[in-house]
Amino acid sequence: MAEIPFEHGLILASILFVIGLVGLLTRRNIVFVLMSLEIMLNACGLAFIVASARWEHAEGQVMFLMILTLAAAEVAVGLGLIIQLYRRFHTVDIDVLGEMKG
Repeated sequence: MAEIPFEHGLILASILFVIGLVGLLTRRNIVFVLMSLEIMLNACGLAFIVASARWEHAEGQVMFLMILTLAAAEVAVGLGLIIQLYRRFHTVDIDVLGEMKG
């Protein structure tokens, strides 16, 4: 069975991270911002998995499980913010978040 080279896995993780970072910095819609954060978290998880496979340690897989847990918590909080933002201001523009109080 052929293996994916270590460098190719890290290059893919880097490309995914940059795509997420560009989406995070350029988008004003909070849904797209949360999706960009998810892409960045998955890129970090991929880097941990690739490194774990390269050095034959299980710590990378454990870190990936922690990243998945963090991503689930981030989605729960983010969706709560989106619902409150849409109920109060009828928009999902991220610039309106500064007006939320309380």
